[in-house]
Amino acid sequence: MSAPPSPAVPAPAVPAPAVPAPACDVPHFSPLHVRGGSARLRRALRRRRRTLAAGLAVAAATLALGGRAAPEPTADAGAATAPAARPVELVSAPVRIADAAAVRLLEPGDRVDVVAAGEHGEQARVVAADARVAQVPEAGEESLDGGALVVLEVPRSVSTALVGAGAGTPLAVTLR
Repeated sequence: MSAPPSPAVPAPAVPAPAVPAPACDVPHFSPLHVRGGSARLRRALRRRRRTLAAGLAVAAATLALGGRAAPEPTADAGAATAPAARPVELVSAPVRIADAAAVRLLEPGDRVDVVAAGEHGEQARVVAADARVAQVPEAGEESLDGGALVVLEVPRSVSTALVGAGAGTPLAVTLR
């Protein structure tokens, strides 16, 4: 147990207030506490989380179902099923175009139609539609007929028709 303080040691004095009391009559009140504020905040966050979760679920379902191109055919439909379509294989086909000035207008990435001029009164025909220009080689030595070379990306089936048409008739291009 502790001993009572000695009479020689004076008791600590209570300091005087540093700020004088206000001159007007302001009632003393305790600080205001807003009740339910933290609960309201938690509820708002919970709603946002639910909304975000619902949005993500809808996006996942859309992506999962959106990957299908068409509904699966039913067996009782009676229609013969077609074999699965293969992706088109593109090949690069060098083609000599009769008009060298037209080739100089082309740039890689352009889309063109290749037209075979008709011979002996025949009508001109489109040999390759929507072919992509892959490359326009530099003008080297010009051929005797004055044409220019261009490299086109076309499906393999079109490339054979393109080469066959270019062997017998002059070819021209039209920009798309």
